[in-house]
Amino acid sequence: MIISRTPLRVSFCGGGTDIDGFSMSEPSGGRVVSTAINKYVYVTMNRRFDDRIRISYSSMEDVDSVSRIQHGLVREAMRLTGIESGVEITTIADIPGRGTGLGSSSSVTVGLLHAMPSYQGRKPSKEQLAEEACKIEIEIMGAPIGRQDQYAASFGGINSISFGEGGVAVEPIEIENDLLSRVSRNFTLVFTGMTRSASKVLSEESEDELDKSNRMRVIREHADKAAIMFQNGDLDSIGDLLNETWNAKRGISSLITNQSIDELHGRVMSSGAKGAKLLGAGNGGFLLVYGGDGLRNTLQSELGPGFRMFPLDIDFSGSVILHGNS
Repeated sequence: MIISRTPLRVSFCGGGTDIDGFSMSEPSGGRVVSTAINKYVYVTMNRRFDDRIRISYSSMEDVDSVSRIQHGLVREAMRLTGIESGVEITTIADIPGRGTGLGSSSSVTVGLLHAMPSYQGRKPSKEQLAEEACKIEIEIMGAPIGRQDQYAASFGGINSISFGEGGVAVEPIEIENDLLSRVSRNFTLVFTGMTRSASKVLSEESEDELDKSNRMRVIREHADKAAIMFQNGDLDSIGDLLNETWNAKRGISSLITNQSIDELHGRVMSSGAKGAKLLGAGNGGFLLVYGGDGLRNTLQSELGPGFRMFPLDIDFSGSVILHGNS
């Protein structure tokens, strides 16, 4: 049996500039500052005694050929790796459900592409995992998404990731243990209680393309600033930047926010947060919140038990094989 473990991710600044339509058209390309977190997607893969294919996720499939698989990511990963029959595949996650803003679909894809070659006795590089995940999601399945999630899930750690005609470049941001502890204490992830389709949000046509382009350039500049702030250990300024990047992002599309999210954001800020932004494409998922050491306890008291939250703890391993050949 093969078991892969692949982290989810949190994007601090630059989200959206990793989409090809922006990064390939801008002279400076796109840039994202993001981190893998210690919440994971697990993929198990085991040989069956017969030639059928069994897949377990939120649904269950038992089919006799790859072409009959309904789970698109599993189907295309099997095609790409050349596995044709006689396997059982299971995917489970620490945070169930899609549309959380944590890049779960890409983590599933990377996890599949790590487990399958390991099942075949091969050991793919981190670059290969990310590139092949992008190929499946963007090129084959046509998802209107960017390329940051696949690289964050594959590489792990906190990184500045650049995108453009020259490809993708991952630059690790080294941080001291003291700063690592502060990140965990001062950043909190708060679940809005809503999920959404990232593809639907990202596919919406902007009513003002010029305004959208200008907002995206501002968000790109925020990523440049965030990389320097992390290197300098200036978390307070990153907290301020979360508000700036949220204000730039929320005007790009009418689907990015709604009344419930705006009200929650307001309650978080009124509770003493220094900065907060919605993760992912928008319209649901998690808020990333920054504040002082006691803010998380205050949020739990002010928001009540209906809002789940947890600290931001960084994963430095990226996708790994926990059990099996690799």
